Amino acid sequence: MLDITADNFETEVILASQTTPVLLDFWAPWCGPCKSLSPILEKLEVAYGGRFTLAKVNSDEQQELAGAFGIRSIPTCILMIGGRPVDGFMGALPEGKLREFLDKHLPGENELAAQAEAEEAQEALEAGDIDGALARLSEAFQADPNNDTLRYDYAKLLISAGELEQAAAVLAPTLTRIPVPLQFEALRQWLNALEFVTQDPQAQQPLEAFDARIAANKRDFDARFAKARVLVAMQEWSAALDELLEIILRDKKWADEAPRKTYIAILELLTPPAPKDKGAEAASGKSAGGIELAGHATVQQDEQAALVSSYRRKLSMALN
Repeated sequence: MLDITADNFETEVILASQTTPVLLDFWAPWCGPCKSLSPILEKLEVAYGGRFTLAKVNSDEQQELAGAFGIRSIPTCILMIGGRPVDGFMGALPEGKLREFLDKHLPGENELAAQAEAEEAQEALEAGDIDGALARLSEAFQADPNNDTLRYDYAKLLISAGELEQAAAVLAPTLTRIPVPLQFEALRQWLNALEFVTQDPQAQQPLEAFDARIAANKRDFDARFAKARVLVAMQEWSAALDELLEIILRDKKWADEAPRKTYIAILELLTPPAPKDKGAEAASGKSAGGIELAGHATVQQDEQAALVSSYRRKLSMALN
């Protein structure tokens, strides 16, 4: 339980709620219902084992905060998630109703376990331990199989590690959706390229063999598309995009628009992910004081974002 003032509100509520939900309890010493509600909230904070943080605001002493939230009656509780209010209630609710309110918004135990495993997987990945990252993501995915973010991260890492059959199994349920979410369609196209390289005899040719066929016939789209898929498997993304664009420029509808679909998939794979739970400052690449945090990773992301933007424009021009 925390006592919140205007001085610590930014840190203990706005920033803290980016990672753990914060329940703001607006109360006053003279309020009778507040005195009955407070011990129940404190009990639930312990019972929920860190799934939320209870933060108490004395509305008499912190009138500016109470005014900012439009508090007209106390007790009033407001749940903060991701730095924003998502729900609230007024009055001293009984414990059962409080649990219903919390359970509607808070992550379950399985979700928390999955989140912890995913964080450990990220640490393993940053340390270069691919096998360890895969093991952690597998456990996270089993704990929370309905989490699309986990499914995407796990399938993507499986593809990167060459575990194509397992990746296909993880992806399969998402590919029956109508429409297929773009992020999963992107993984399918990447997986298709890798399966082509490992299973189709023509993919064993050197790139020069494809170039010779293309030089002899600029409209040999089979050769161009095969070459593009080989380049995708090699993660030579720009070269693959250039080859796909040549097909699109000459025949937008060829092979049920497979080149366009593959092109869009590559752009999706290359698009830098949005920062996760780091607050507005992290999202903008700035510290709390507004100082630019242009480290190596940030520069790399900027370059990749510029590349994606450039090829999106090229596709737009080709289709118009």
